[in-house]
Amino acid sequence: MSEAASTRVALADSTALLPSLAPLLHEWLPRQRWFAGKGRPVTAFSLVSATEILPVGTGSVAAGTGTGLLHLLVRAHQPATPAQSPDDCYQLLLGVRAVLPPRLAPALIGQVTEGPLAGRTVYEGLHDPRLAGLLLERFRTPGTLGALRFDRSGPAIAAGLAPRLLETDQSNTSLVYGDAYILKIFRRIFPGTNPDLELPLALAQEGCGRVPAPVAWFESITPRPLTLGVLQPFLSGAEDGWRLALRALAAGLDFTDEAHALGRATAEVHTALAAALPTPALHRAQTERLAASMVRRLEAAAQAVPELVPYVPGLRAAFDAVAALGHRGRDWAAQRVHGDLHLGQTLRAADGFWSLIDFEGEPARPLPERRRPQLPVRDIAGMLRSFDYAARSHRPWNADWAARCRTAYCEGYADAAGVDPRSEPELLRAHETDKAVYEVLYEARHRPDWLPVPMAAIHRLAAADD
Repeated sequence: MSEAASTRVALADSTALLPSLAPLLHEWLPRQRWFAGKGRPVTAFSLVSATEILPVGTGSVAAGTGTGLLHLLVRAHQPATPAQSPDDCYQLLLGVRAVLPPRLAPALIGQVTEGPLAGRTVYEGLHDPRLAGLLLERFRTPGTLGALRFDRSGPAIAAGLAPRLLETDQSNTSLVYGDAYILKIFRRIFPGTNPDLELPLALAQEGCGRVPAPVAWFESITPRPLTLGVLQPFLSGAEDGWRLALRALAAGLDFTDEAHALGRATAEVHTALAAALPTPALHRAQTERLAASMVRRLEAAAQAVPELVPYVPGLRAAFDAVAALGHRGRDWAAQRVHGDLHLGQTLRAADGFWSLIDFEGEPARPLPERRRPQLPVRDIAGMLRSFDYAARSHRPWNADWAARCRTAYCEGYADAAGVDPRSEPELLRAHETDKAVYEVLYEARHRPDWLPVPMAAIHRLAAADD
């Protein structure tokens, strides 16, 4: 083993490392946008793994002329709730310096007072262009480093591309290298392969061009495989569907051509996923369980949001209708889907070509649930709700705009898939209702001013049988 490797292992295995960082992490971690346990105290930390990507030596760093990059997987222990895990695992990339230059002051985490990093300053390493550049270099020369494994698919990766940190991510962190690549760093880490790696790889193998194919990725291999980040082509000049929709609304422009094209893109992705991965049938028992899970989410949301209570009987009727179809012997083919599809998860290139991105699914849901085959209508319902959100974000509310987009999207989907989502109204209504209930709970907790947006859909969906 080399001297550098020996130094890495000694630091990574040090029992004093995490206790020395814990006082800083207690203050810093809960303030991050991607921290999932807000509102609950962190009672303790435990170290899952530690790897020096750039060794934190005793010479140059201590003299103030060097920089280290430490990769940590840390478990934050918190009191459990019915909907939240008591001990989420987070990925941290910590820069280490003797003195932090002023340009990196916003990235400061704090100064370590004891342990192997005593006297050093630690900071959010992804804000440092030099350290962010090291990750790209690791992808260029795949292999294993400590607890990490770097893999690459396809042609060689260009060197020397300047990194820039995007400020738009909520649950993850993204870096753009030049105008060539985008690296998504997952922050909350779950056991198993992340769908944002698994599904784009499967789509690439099917030749589906609607999703940027992974160029490289890295994982933790100790104590079990964990997906940590994915490098994909950066679609330079592309705009996301949410901004395009809002711009069209503000200008009084129609959006039906774009909605129709989005429907086609969604259908092409669904078709490719069905060809690449298993498509198990949902029979009576599975359909009844699906409806029952929707009812449970409705009841839990109604307990948390009193505004929902008057609508519960009408909303539950949507779920009961699906259960009744299953009881009568109706079955459907389930498959892997996007899982969190909305306008913000789409990009339109300058030539009008639409792509779908961010296949991670709803980050709040457990990874096994996000990887489970589901009905394609779930994605469709998510996009239909997104058109409604866009229309409601504009003043005055343009209900006709949303209705036209919803129709065009379903028609575009039918043109490409050969099946119109509206041909099974019970299924579509149930999934729209389930999505709207989720939105009500989210807005009540995080953005109360937005609560009227999903509540308008709740009123419509609850009255569908009237």
